[in-house]
Amino acid sequence: MTADQREWTWARDELVRNIVDLGFPEELGNEIVKNLGSPKAMRRMTDYLINVKPKSVELVVDEMLAIRSEILAWKEKKSSEEANARYNELLNYGLGEEE
Repeated sequence: MTADQREWTWARDELVRNIVDLGFPEELGNEIVKNLGSPKAMRRMTDYLINVKPKSVELVVDEMLAIRSEILAWKEKKSSEEANARYNELLNYGLGEEE
């Protein structure tokens, strides 16, 4: 098992354990893991569970959706920045055709 796989497994196990410790079904934890996908997002969700100790499934799912939304917004921002950098490069250096 690689270090990345161990990190992912640890983050998943911690998240699911905290979900169960709060009295929610393990299946909820597994679905949240599927929706978050990355160890960083799972750790963030775990921190929320530990600090807030939500009492309803709705609060748990709302936080998961908020985390996903922030991740998607970040990815979109990075994509836009990359496209802008390429556009600026095109403006500065042209298409590489000599006149």
